[in-house]
Amino acid sequence: MTVSITATVNPANNRVEARTPNAHLVSMDSDEPEGVGQAAGPKEVLLASLAGCTSMDVASILRKKRQAATAYQLVVSGESAAEHPKVFTSIQVEHRVEGDVSVQALRRAIELSATRYCPVNAMLSAVATIEHRYRITGADGARQEGRVVVTGPAGSSVP
Repeated sequence: MTVSITATVNPANNRVEARTPNAHLVSMDSDEPEGVGQAAGPKEVLLASLAGCTSMDVASILRKKRQAATAYQLVVSGESAAEHPKVFTSIQVEHRVEGDVSVQALRRAIELSATRYCPVNAMLSAVATIEHRYRITGADGARQEGRVVVTGPAGSSVP
């Protein structure tokens, strides 16, 4: 499958408007002084792509397992190398779920996304270590959290 993106660049301020094959617009900008900082930077969009990819997988798997999540949020952060091209060296993904969801079902859904289904996770894992964690707040208000899986250039490990 080939995906083609068309990007238009404003040379005066580095603003980029990328258009997907379905005509969806993704705006990007750089910080001052090269840009005006009015849109996400390319590396931020990359982390957002990871959040979107893995969350869609996990939400779909939880629905199939008949897990009653009432809220689902991801927090994704990345550490960059000090030297150019300043690639991400490590990324942390925290899946925050509320509702009547079993820990086992959530852990398995996250593991499947990170190790099998999410192509963005697979691509980034070629150069960066990605740690997936979860935090569940149950219907009764009880909280549980933990580490699920770490993927990276050396493969994946499930604690």
